[in-house]
Amino acid sequence: MTDTEQTRPADAGRAEAVMERHSPSTAEAVDVLLIEDDTQDAFLVEELLADTALDTRITWVSTLADARKHFAGFRGCVLLDLNLPDARGMSLLREVLTTASSAAVVVLTGFNDEHEGIAAVAAGAQDYLVKGQVDGSLLARSLRYSVERQRADENARQLREAELYARENMRLERGLLPQVLLDSSPLSHRSFYRPGRKRALVGGDFYDAVQKGGTTHVIVGDVSGHGPDEAALGVSLRIAWRALVMGGVAEADVLPALEEILVSERAQDEMYATLCQTSLDTGSEEARIRLYGHPPPLVLHEGEVEEVAVAPQPPLGVFPEDETGVDGFRLPRGATLMLYTDGLVDAYDGTPPGRLEVVGLRRMVKDVLARGISIVDLPEHLVDEAERYNGGPLQDDVAMLLITHEDRS
Repeated sequence: MTDTEQTRPADAGRAEAVMERHSPSTAEAVDVLLIEDDTQDAFLVEELLADTALDTRITWVSTLADARKHFAGFRGCVLLDLNLPDARGMSLLREVLTTASSAAVVVLTGFNDEHEGIAAVAAGAQDYLVKGQVDGSLLARSLRYSVERQRADENARQLREAELYARENMRLERGLLPQVLLDSSPLSHRSFYRPGRKRALVGGDFYDAVQKGGTTHVIVGDVSGHGPDEAALGVSLRIAWRALVMGGVAEADVLPALEEILVSERAQDEMYATLCQTSLDTGSEEARIRLYGHPPPLVLHEGEVEEVAVAPQPPLGVFPEDETGVDGFRLPRGATLMLYTDGLVDAYDGTPPGRLEVVGLRRMVKDVLARGISIVDLPEHLVDEAERYNGGPLQDDVAMLLITHEDRS
């Protein structure tokens, strides 16, 4: 065979060999892992393929034990004899399908064992071929089509997983970002959420607002970390907080109860949540605030932007036995309270200490408002401005809740 380059084993009993054949074909080469204990059958496969235009690189092994060394990351075609010295039948096929999950599998059967080939295809093999009834053209076509079918199946599986993942993300996001309950409150709201662009999944940022018994309660929080566990815990905390408030639990008891829920529901002991809760009685301008490891809110009023002065407590879940603390601040009519998660203040701004932080955020809010931007449009402009400072998309999610004190009496 003058048009074929091949490396044959020097010893016919050698357990493993690599046979490479190059042709002028421009089609993509096919990697073949031939698992066959019969030396003559192995050479026959190589000879048949040598007479076709298919460009192949064949790795030949004679046992399943030798084949296992090649399964990890193999994406070609496994040409499998179902009767090996150390394994046989459907149990052999199942191991190959499971361990070499990215490969196409074509089964070789004897003339009297064609039923095994049919069963193999039903079990997940791409094709089967009967020894003695195969020519080079049929073998090459089966290898090429099996690889293409496997790739198409893999692409379809990845697409289904991506769609399921996106739907799960949407369900989590709906749980984190509710319709606030402020119909009878003197406060109006503007909510905003934007996922971190580097990650295609939601984090644990959440917010909510509920008016109950003449008091409006507002919360914003962030579960440490990013992923489905954190997002699910954020949903649980947000729903639990609403249930506690709507159930009439005393204001001072809400967050201690929420912390108990966090400790019981978190997937790892290291998980915690930062949180800010404010409460305002109808008819009053004196609000109450509880801050747990969270950046303090800002008060926007008559062109000024002030940070709410508050003594922060440790995040929820860090020291569960500590007493809760409460501070007061003034929220005059016409003022807007801006609550946000740390994805906003963690943006880089190119100056020491390198992050925007609360001081930089105050300056940015004031600059944006000075350009005539309304409260309704403020969140989008702030994130765009933070991304400009950051030099690109923000790494973390950003949730914002802007609460404006209006006189509705």
